[in-house]
Amino acid sequence: MTTRPPNPSAETGVAPPLRIGHGYDLHRLEFEAAGPGLMIGGVGVPAKVRAIAHSDGDVLLHALTDALLGALGEADIGELFPNTDDAHKGRASGEFVDAAMHRVRVRGYTVVNADCSVVLETPRLAPHKSAIRVRLAELLGAPVGCVNVKGKTGEGVGPVGEGRAIEAHVVVLLARV
Repeated sequence: MTTRPPNPSAETGVAPPLRIGHGYDLHRLEFEAAGPGLMIGGVGVPAKVRAIAHSDGDVLLHALTDALLGALGEADIGELFPNTDDAHKGRASGEFVDAAMHRVRVRGYTVVNADCSVVLETPRLAPHKSAIRVRLAELLGAPVGCVNVKGKTGEGVGPVGEGRAIEAHVVVLLARV
């Protein structure tokens, strides 16, 4: 039987100077010729698809929320904002990030940087990356230069590559203030 090594910060109550978190999310897409498109990183992106979701379906902000909460070792987005609660129906995902950032500040941390990848076949993310970086920086209270956004495709493989889904991966680094 293996035992877990002791966690010095848990024993002493001293918070570590740095914490890292990873977030991931995926949403199915459905064709909607006249729809509003996709919300990605708090920015409306024109598209002939929309995310199937209980909230506004912003896959990037959902992954960001989970990365922030994960860095703190707290409950995930599904536990805090369950899709079984009608209070979250159509809710703006920026509110989830705001709630996670409140927890970050209360625990005495600040965001050092965030590295984000959005994976989808279409539309292309390149024309929107700058606006997304600005919005993410606003939500995180961080300089734009500390937020990176990459767009990737699924190379025609699996649900993302077939245009049936969108996914996002986010890594954040927090520092003790």
